[in-house]
Amino acid sequence: MSAAPTIAILDYGMGNRRSVEKAFAHVGATPLVTRDHEAIRAADGVVVPGVGAFPRAMRNLRELGLDAVVRERAAAGVPVLGICLGMQLLFERSVEVEPATGLGLLAGEVTPLDAKGERVPHIGWNVVRFERATRLNAALPEAVAFYHVHSFVVRPTDPSDALGTAVYGERFVSAVARDNVFGVQFHPEKSSRFGLRLLASFSAACGGSDGALPDPERSQATA
Repeated sequence: MSAAPTIAILDYGMGNRRSVEKAFAHVGATPLVTRDHEAIRAADGVVVPGVGAFPRAMRNLRELGLDAVVRERAAAGVPVLGICLGMQLLFERSVEVEPATGLGLLAGEVTPLDAKGERVPHIGWNVVRFERATRLNAALPEAVAFYHVHSFVVRPTDPSDALGTAVYGERFVSAVARDNVFGVQFHPEKSSRFGLRLLASFSAACGGSDGALPDPERSQATA
């Protein structure tokens, strides 16, 4: 068995970093919550967590110089995973609160969810249907429920970047993938065994593990 991959979880003042850290530890990775540029460069994978508003998140990332580091690692082929707001930050721009520029790793924008009369924010379990197999979802069923909390959604310019969709009013993109860049609108760290399985697959994609998955009957949510 190869060494456990080191997963750098960006510490930029927004997001449930501790829950994500615990979930990665549970699946056998070595998580590191950090804002240190060299530690991020040395890691096998990078996770951009996030809870809150897009403009403030990007201001925090820029002030810490983490935006440039994430782009650098993505360009080097290192697996990058955005979670919830973190997935939205992967895109070019958002209209939340005020127009704001994102990391630009994926083309497209972030706009309000058209809930068609349903309560917003969208909070709760919702089935995500995957359109294709990637390293992120290869160990998951074609359709599986994950826990969502959001009012905005990503709208990729290239439809092929959409990996999985769910329905809440409109059908929205809940997971994206392009090469080594991945994102999920839901919270895998709060989504029980299948959320943990997704994080285990991401860890395996980082190249430092044998891809072993947690026992789905024994895994617990790590909220």
